[in-house]
Amino acid sequence: MKIIDPLPRPIREIELAWIPISDGIHLAARIWMPEDAESAPVPAILEFIPYRRRDNTRVRDDIMHPWFAGNGYACVRVDIRGSGDSEGVLEDEYLQRELDDGVEIIRWIAQQDWCDGNIGMIGISWGGFNGLQIAALRPPELKAVVSVASTDDRYADDVHHMGGCLLGDNLSWASTMFAFNSLPPDPEMVGERWREMWFQRLRGSGLWLEKWLRHQRRDDYWQHGSVCEDWGAIQCPVMAVSGWADGYTNAVFRLLANLQVPRLGLVGPWSHKYPHQGVPGPAIGFLQECKRWWDQWLKGEETGIMGEPMLRAWMQEHQPPTTFYQERPGRWVGEPQWPSPNIGERILTLASPGTLEPQESEVGEAVMTIQSPLSVGLFAGKWCSYAATPDLPHDQREEDGGALVFDSTQLDGPLEILGSPVVELELAADRPVAMVAVRLSDVAPDDKVTRVTYGLLNLTHRDGSAEPTPLEPGKRYRVKVILNDIGHVFPDGNRLRVSISTSYFPLAWPAPVPVRLTIFTGTSRLVLPERPRRDTEDSEIVFLPPEGARPLATRTVQAGQHKWRVVRDLETDVSTLEVINDDGVIYIEPVGVEMQRKALEWYSYRGYDYSSPQGETLWEWGYRRNNWEVRTVTRTVLESTPSHFNIHAQLDAYEGQKRVFSENWDVEIPRDLV
Repeated sequence: MKIIDPLPRPIREIELAWIPISDGIHLAARIWMPEDAESAPVPAILEFIPYRRRDNTRVRDDIMHPWFAGNGYACVRVDIRGSGDSEGVLEDEYLQRELDDGVEIIRWIAQQDWCDGNIGMIGISWGGFNGLQIAALRPPELKAVVSVASTDDRYADDVHHMGGCLLGDNLSWASTMFAFNSLPPDPEMVGERWREMWFQRLRGSGLWLEKWLRHQRRDDYWQHGSVCEDWGAIQCPVMAVSGWADGYTNAVFRLLANLQVPRLGLVGPWSHKYPHQGVPGPAIGFLQECKRWWDQWLKGEETGIMGEPMLRAWMQEHQPPTTFYQERPGRWVGEPQWPSPNIGERILTLASPGTLEPQESEVGEAVMTIQSPLSVGLFAGKWCSYAATPDLPHDQREEDGGALVFDSTQLDGPLEILGSPVVELELAADRPVAMVAVRLSDVAPDDKVTRVTYGLLNLTHRDGSAEPTPLEPGKRYRVKVILNDIGHVFPDGNRLRVSISTSYFPLAWPAPVPVRLTIFTGTSRLVLPERPRRDTEDSEIVFLPPEGARPLATRTVQAGQHKWRVVRDLETDVSTLEVINDDGVIYIEPVGVEMQRKALEWYSYRGYDYSSPQGETLWEWGYRRNNWEVRTVTRTVLESTPSHFNIHAQLDAYEGQKRVFSENWDVEIPRDLV
């Protein structure tokens, strides 16, 4: 990344500004603006997230927000209530109180002398979510949104569920927020009341995993904050951004298809990161692209941004399977609208004893069955890759031994797809509750198998997730398994592979008991979104190299480590996926504080025992400055029986070596056709 120093315009920074909210709470903000903004007001850009602006996101913030300020914008980075240095308690994601706070913040910004009244919102993940959600409330001052790695549907396409299946990331993410919610504000920001605010959080934020597990179907809880419930509510322009390695790619395509406002979509090869810091690369000049967007919609300048294709996407080339890529080879392609009339269908029929045949072939019906071992999924990687650990899917031959596998013949030319493949299955199950996992892979001539995309379906959700219904054992059903959107080139000489399994743990929690699926071949098929090459048009899509402002100075006090390990104990027949995400200890120089952050996760099962799957997480977070030393330890264990989920959780908080707070949870929640 190119560091821009000095910036085009001199800037000034306000380390702490208090924003009053109508219920008496004050929210903490950090603000950057051009030096002369009070005499020459400028538009403002808001980022509103719970990840601690004072320390945890400071490096990222210092690259992005001063850069925007140096290019003529005021940037306001606000801690959500109950997080960072803001007052109050954070009790859950995207509560109406949070969204109402956002509207009040926007109104407050517009009233400041340094703001000309035009405001945009930018955010990744949580900040991408609430950007869309607040836009749906239509504050008049909000003129445009950049939403990165977010969703329009909190049930169908978020960290909690996929195809009605319970995701392992639901536990992982709940544990992340369990840790965040246990942290105190900085005494240098809030003074002597820091301890009182800390204990208010410790006592009040609750166990989010319990809250989420009490909503296992698509009910009012998930409909709140899902902007797909009313597409017309959003009345300002939206730029939707994600990456193929991220968990939120599909939302970009739905937002383009359904919003009724000026909109753009951008999908790169990236994981859950801003594109100017994108990994896998190539990273792009995302801040410059955002400036074109903001100049167009906040300043009224014609920048040509809306002359770009509605969708710009990275068409990935084949790569051998591995858990981490520094870069993914490929090229940029564009579509003028989405859905695009340029995308056709290529249909392949699933045939016995395990082939993919062209649609025009005569294929008779046959019966194939599968009851997968719990090991299928150990090499699946993470639902949402952060590229912090080696968390992408490994060689799929590790998984295919427990799946039904259907291979095409070798391709006699490249095949490019863009969009969402669909696998239509004729099937029957021998149990009333079952899931199916379907993977589409790229098989090289040396037989290495790279997963391209995948989909999950809880078969009790075959007709929708609001009112799931049990299967009738032995009855034949036709279902559609929608795979994640993808842009991929299958090269000449490679083969396509569809793999079908009845489990995919720990990416998804398994069914209550083992299930045998019967697949009727000949009537089951793969539908591919085929895209013809248009090199002349696509070659015009160009991005500048990434750049940003100078990041803050940090010093490593203790090195961290990032690992994924699969351990199989052949004596006990216990298999464990161990995830180590240890950032060590860093010293943040401008703040004068040491910050420690370490997360450990274990996902295990024993043999073929469907009551044995377990997820366990352990977070440790600490801060130290002179005589101030605090540390929190949070642990969560999720287990299940055929009828219930069981949560065991504990929270311990320390000042120095003294434990000052401790709470334990032991919760049993009925399974609801999951």
